[in-house]
Amino acid sequence: MDYELSYLKMLEAESIHIMREVAAEFERPVLLFSGGKDSCVMLHIATKAFWPAKPPFPVMHVDTGHNFDEVIEFRDRTVERLGLRLIVASVEESIRQGRVVEETGPRASRNRLQTVTLLDAIEEHQFDAVFGGARRDEEKARAKERVFSFRDEFGQWDPKNQRPELWSLYNGRHKKGEHIRVFPLSNWTELDIWQYIKSEGIELPSIYYAHRRQVFRRDGMLLAVTPYIQMMETEEAFEAMVRFRTVGDATCTGAVESSADTIEKVIAETAATRITERGATRADDRISEAGMEDRKKEGYF
Repeated sequence: MDYELSYLKMLEAESIHIMREVAAEFERPVLLFSGGKDSCVMLHIATKAFWPAKPPFPVMHVDTGHNFDEVIEFRDRTVERLGLRLIVASVEESIRQGRVVEETGPRASRNRLQTVTLLDAIEEHQFDAVFGGARRDEEKARAKERVFSFRDEFGQWDPKNQRPELWSLYNGRHKKGEHIRVFPLSNWTELDIWQYIKSEGIELPSIYYAHRRQVFRRDGMLLAVTPYIQMMETEEAFEAMVRFRTVGDATCTGAVESSADTIEKVIAETAATRITERGATRADDRISEAGMEDRKKEGYF
C-alpha cells in the first residue's frame, strides 16, 4: 500500500470512529447532505461505518430553492439508491412563514437566510448532533472548529468556549435544547477529498467536472446564468468551459475556467491551485475578513 492510500485510510478510519462515537452518544443525529463533494464523502463514510446496516440517522438538506438542477437530481437519486430518509429544510418556506425576509436586487441571495431555516429544523426535529462537512483548509473560521463543536440553546457558536479534544476524546455532553455540530472531515483537505473520491469511486454531480455553460463575470468571479440571478446592464453572458469547486446557492456560487473533465485532471488542478475553493468561488464569503465567523456565531454551518 503506497503512502497516499495509507494516509487516506487513516483519515477514513478517524472519520468512521467519529461517526460511531456520535451514534453511541447521541439520540437524534442528522447528517447534512447537499449533494456537494464533501457531503458525498461524508455520506460514503457513513455507509461504510455502519455496513451492512444503513446509517442510523436521516440526512437533511437546507434548501434555498436556488439550486443547480444537476445537484438536486443527484441528491434525490443518491438518497433513493441508499434507501435513506431525506429531510428538506426549505428557505422558501421560511420566507412564506415570515421567519426571514428575502433580499431584493441583482445581488440578492438566499444563502445567508439558511441559518434560521437550519436552526428551526434542528429545533423541530430535536436533533442533538448535526454532521457537517467542514474541512481544515476550507476557511479560517471553520479551522477554529473542534470535531465536536458545542452550540448553545440558541444554536450559537462561541469559538472561545469550546471543549478540549486531547487524544481524540470527544465530549458530547449537552443540555436539552443544546446540540453539537460534528465535523468528521476536520483533518481533511480539498486534495484529500478528491483523492479519496478517486480511490473509492464515489459519484458526484456532473458540474464538478469541466463542461460548457453560459456564465457572466461579476466581482472577478464567473457566475452561472440561471433563472435565480439578475444580471446588471453592464454584465454580458458568454459561453465558457468551466467547472465548480463547490456547490451551493446558485446566486453566489462561482465557477472556475477549467478543462479538467476527468477526476485525474481535477486532482492535478487542485494540487496546483493556491486559492481556497470558497475564497475563489463563494461570493458570500467576501463580505468581510470575519464574515464567515460572524455568521457561524449566529448558527450558520
